[in-house]
Amino acid sequence: MAGRLVSETLTKLSQMGDVTLHEPAGDRPQAERARRTRKQEFNFSDCIANLQTPRGPKPVLKSMMTTACERNCNYCVFRAGRAKTKRVTFSPDDMATAFETLEGAGKVDGLFLSSGIIKGSVTTQDKIIDTADIIRNRQGYRGYIHLKIMPGIEYDQLYRSMQLADRVSVNLEAPTSERLAALAPKKIFIEELVRMLQWAQQIRRDHQDERLASSITQFVVGAVGDTDLELLSMSDKLYSQAKLARVYYSAFGPVPGTPFENLPATEAIREFRLYQSSFLLRDYKWDVEELPFLRDGNLRTDVDPKQAWADEHLQHQPVEVMAAEREQLLRIPGVGPVGANAIIRARRRGKLTELIHLKQIGIRTPDKLAKYVLLNGVQPAHQLKLF
Repeated sequence: MAGRLVSETLTKLSQMGDVTLHEPAGDRPQAERARRTRKQEFNFSDCIANLQTPRGPKPVLKSMMTTACERNCNYCVFRAGRAKTKRVTFSPDDMATAFETLEGAGKVDGLFLSSGIIKGSVTTQDKIIDTADIIRNRQGYRGYIHLKIMPGIEYDQLYRSMQLADRVSVNLEAPTSERLAALAPKKIFIEELVRMLQWAQQIRRDHQDERLASSITQFVVGAVGDTDLELLSMSDKLYSQAKLARVYYSAFGPVPGTPFENLPATEAIREFRLYQSSFLLRDYKWDVEELPFLRDGNLRTDVDPKQAWADEHLQHQPVEVMAAEREQLLRIPGVGPVGANAIIRARRRGKLTELIHLKQIGIRTPDKLAKYVLLNGVQPAHQLKLF
């Protein structure tokens, strides 16, 4: 009997297919999404994603407690009333048993668990928490768990979720209240979403002796007129005030059977430029005002933001590599934290006077930075592109 129930649960999982197509779960979201396409028939492998997680590469079960939802987000494949969506629901015991079976068979070593909302956010979050509790405390699993946070849940539910998970995510979806109202009419920007991220940081401050989950968010890009300036300004606030580990950007793609089905898809390159800029804010400590926005509030898509800034600021005032502070080195296109550290170590041992010297210490594309630097007072010669 038990074996049959497990088999039925696994069959339901395979029938759901890749239900989290628009929900990046790992640290390489573009590669994660690139390998997947919508199809009519699914097999079991569609529920498993090989992700880069904070604990390293892992095969992760990605699933939902239910694909039914009472919310009516205008872009979402699971929105209430969309006839084309297959509605499948699991109990906490069923989902936990399915995970235990797959983990025991060596098929997965991690869980990303989301859900549609049925009978309210609090009831739905309880089911997510109960599932994770079974996996952690009844089954004894100590590996990677990522839990979605439903909008507007209770403080204690968020705290418990953070105790059970390695990572929790609260999807803001839009950078302002006005944009969210156009994107997801039944969601409340501050009270239901932003507050969850503020609470998460407060919980970490109040319980510093506990191992608690990091928090992340995601924006849907380009469906309702949002600008890169709006998205990155909110991202910067979240990094500095809510101490988010990561901000995800998901280029809008129209879904048949939704109010936004006839809107144009957002170009993938815009999503990529947002990620590059987000890392400048998070890892390089840039200010939003320093990013090279165009007059319409968006970034150039033909060149990466760091190079666009350097073209404006460094071509006529190149950085002296032999004397620059680490923060100045990090402004040079082609130089990241590892490269900046390598330059600082190398110049203690001698002078860097040629591009080949940069290549030898690990700068992979020294020609890329030649026009932005001085090497011992001299701008290095470099091969100009013919086309």
